[in-house]
Amino acid sequence: MSPILGIYASQISGHLFAPSGAYDSIATTTLGSTTASVTFSSIPSTYTHLQLRMSARSSFSFGSMFDSYMAFNGDNTYSGYKDHILYGNGSSVTAVSASSFNLSYITPGVNQTASVYNGVVVDILDYANTSKNTVARFLGGADLNGSGNVVFGSILWPNTAAVNQITLSCDGSFVADSTFALYGIKGA
Repeated sequence: MSPILGIYASQISGHLFAPSGAYDSIATTTLGSTTASVTFSSIPSTYTHLQLRMSARSSFSFGSMFDSYMAFNGDNTYSGYKDHILYGNGSSVTAVSASSFNLSYITPGVNQTASVYNGVVVDILDYANTSKNTVARFLGGADLNGSGNVVFGSILWPNTAAVNQITLSCDGSFVADSTFALYGIKGA
């Protein structure tokens, strides 16, 4: 993702000003083959926030859009995570409040047009603050050959541990050419 495109995506998710050097690239992964999950580990605690940018597609073939899952520090039971989601597909809008899901309705499946990958920006706020639970917000969407969707949501991980690892998975597996980039956001 180009720096300019990343700044535009960040503005949509709430960061209206990105001075030079405000974002540091921590790690980027582009998949060469179908992979069940992607993990960013040993995340430094030296930033104010983290931002994850992904362009991904699922190997799952039932339906059109599928859930992706984000686990912090290896907590992949998902039973404690809470989320609020607004989802629109051009003809209807859905609002969901749920447990054990996150990054819902964002990953196109293989039965969609071959070149369709989603674009998602996830802000993980105050990820190193050990006096509060971890909260993230996300904005994503995909064009499904003339239709498509947009989704906006928030995730609560009810744990005060500093986030030092993020694991991403999805219904099915992520296919080749899915890209994941993690950035550190410096304080103002």
